[in-house]
Amino acid sequence: MPTAQVLDSHTYPHFDFRTPPELSGTEAARHEVVIVGGGPVGLAAALDLARRGRRCVVLNGADTVSVGSRAICWAKRSIEICDRLGFGDRIVEKGITWKDGRVFVGDENIYNFDLLPEQGHRFPAFVNLQQYYFEEFAVARVQNEPLIDLRWQSRVTGVAQDGDAVTLTVETPDGVYTLTADYVLAADGVRSAVRRALDLEFSGKVFEDRFLIADVKMKADFPTERWFWFDPPFNPGQSALLHRQADDVWRIDLQLGWDADPDEERKPENVIPRIRRMLGPDADFDLEWVSVYTFQCRRLEKFRHGRILFIGDSAHQVSPFGARGGNGGLQDADNLIWKLDLVMRGSAPESLLDSYDDERIFAGDENIANSTRSTDFITPKSPASKMLRDSVLALAKQYPFARRLVNSGRLSLPAVLSNSPLNTPDSAAFLGPMRPGAPCLDAPVTVADGSAGWLLRQLGDGFTLLGFGAAASALTEDGFAEAMRAGPVPVAILAVSDDPVALGDPDGLASERYDARDGALYLIRPDQHVAARWRTVDPAAILTALRRACGLADT
Repeated sequence: MPTAQVLDSHTYPHFDFRTPPELSGTEAARHEVVIVGGGPVGLAAALDLARRGRRCVVLNGADTVSVGSRAICWAKRSIEICDRLGFGDRIVEKGITWKDGRVFVGDENIYNFDLLPEQGHRFPAFVNLQQYYFEEFAVARVQNEPLIDLRWQSRVTGVAQDGDAVTLTVETPDGVYTLTADYVLAADGVRSAVRRALDLEFSGKVFEDRFLIADVKMKADFPTERWFWFDPPFNPGQSALLHRQADDVWRIDLQLGWDADPDEERKPENVIPRIRRMLGPDADFDLEWVSVYTFQCRRLEKFRHGRILFIGDSAHQVSPFGARGGNGGLQDADNLIWKLDLVMRGSAPESLLDSYDDERIFAGDENIANSTRSTDFITPKSPASKMLRDSVLALAKQYPFARRLVNSGRLSLPAVLSNSPLNTPDSAAFLGPMRPGAPCLDAPVTVADGSAGWLLRQLGDGFTLLGFGAAASALTEDGFAEAMRAGPVPVAILAVSDDPVALGDPDGLASERYDARDGALYLIRPDQHVAARWRTVDPAAILTALRRACGLADT
């Protein structure tokens, strides 16, 4: 079993193995949910279950958090998800906030970009933070949740399921035991033991190129930006990337080419000269962590297999440029857990879980398509492709239209689930991005006591009706709350208006982002995606949309 390790910038915690009841002689009850994998996605899923009053067991084969920085770029939507789970602020406080970037050709900076130019968002476009910190913050939250049983040094070696349950074989330092669950969430990464046990294969593409990741600790005066080079003088004919992380650690990615020997390239005596060519012969740095990876864009054909559901890297794999792996995995968990909870409560049919496949396969394919395009642009595989790429880069120096064609890794954005079967189509005209299937945008608000707040923090963990203007007033009329009780699940009511008991819109940004000029009403899902929107309040239409969003589309 792994043991805790020490880097120059970080000491890894060590978590003790505790003998589970299945091995201690006490009879263990059947579990509602078992999560295989204690990385960012598995821990987020566990915390979301606990918020809904659900018990779960989390199995982690290691005795510590992720070794090496691994995923480092956490997108705004991911931080919003973590904020709902209770540790978004810790990520921002420890991490490196950024939104600007530069693109170089050779040693020339051809243009800069800004990923979040507008004001009025609680969280930044991205925060760079080593994965081990992310996991430590999530574990700290888990340890305060009595509904979560996090078991270290517990490795799954066998999986069997029937129509009623899933049985896992678990290997530990004290011996082997079996664990039975109503549902299993496989969050155990690209080498998923659950996926192997079910003999499931990824389909997709493996690109013939290799990249070196090197984390170095150094004091440097580079700005906190994403820097990407095409054909830099220190890595001619290839590409490079520079990112700052917490604790004065910097991430460097260097393209190596397909013929590079991964074992040789990982050796410090080969890595350090490459870094010196980039940073200069007098640069003072310490090498912290090194990895060599191959671009891969692949996924399972289906993410749901009976009572086993795959989330994160166990379900899909994308190349690192674009930060789509970890961020996509957090959105998987955010999408799945509320549906699983409703099914287990009997408030929704089990077929609602099929919408997890519908929505997250769509999102996974979007990530794969973007990642594939990035890979093709960064590493053109034919003379014609390279000529096109170089022409775009030459134009981008002067012409803004060409900059939209440059693809150095289109950075992660949340999927707009526009074709989801849970959506209700618009019946009125709206402007802006808040269409059915879209994740909600945040905005500053004032709460009832007059203090400043943020819209997303008011939405909670269930369905919400968000009303503006005249629609907000109609939500408080006699009989409306009683009419909503006919729905399959409770619905919270949130009004944005001048009424002192409603949310205030001090800068008008909430009304602008939700196109509330003529009044507006939104049905928001528990994962903060828009399910439906209207200009007027019609209880019958709302109940129909609510039933559809719960997988009860029989009306």
